[in-house]
Amino acid sequence: MAQTFSFDFISDVDLQEADNAVNQTIKEAEHRYDLRGSNQEITFDRTKRTVTIRADGEHFVTAIRDILVQKMIKRAISVEALEEGKPEQMGGKNVRMVITMKSGLSKEEAKKITTLIKDAKLKVTAQIQDEKVRVTGKSKDDLQAAITLVKSGNLGFPVQVENLR
Repeated sequence: MAQTFSFDFISDVDLQEADNAVNQTIKEAEHRYDLRGSNQEITFDRTKRTVTIRADGEHFVTAIRDILVQKMIKRAISVEALEEGKPEQMGGKNVRMVITMKSGLSKEEAKKITTLIKDAKLKVTAQIQDEKVRVTGKSKDDLQAAITLVKSGNLGFPVQVENLR
């Protein structure tokens, strides 16, 4: 009986790394001279997968957002996984921005991956399962080729590999 191998393409953010990046951002924002007196507040909600930045002006919020993006990049979190909301006035000088972290592949993103693999005519099959794409094949080399193909393709969203067996 022929043995088949499989893996999953997923799109997810490591919440512990995101938490570390937010904590580093808080520390740096507290100690930066240009952000003194900005009355800033940065909160991370793991369940909603959001980071909320509040400060006394839009320029302070965008400066803190830039620090957060740098910390996320250093922690190997793709910027494509972050959906930034528009800065909104709260009342007085207060401005708030909510940044949401994507979780899972949407149907359109999963279709992009499957069509990319099918167009390359690799000897693997790609199936959409909920929020991930399962790729199966008889040769591990074909699976590795599919991984390099998808990772090198400019899809516009982050992709990770999970459950390689």
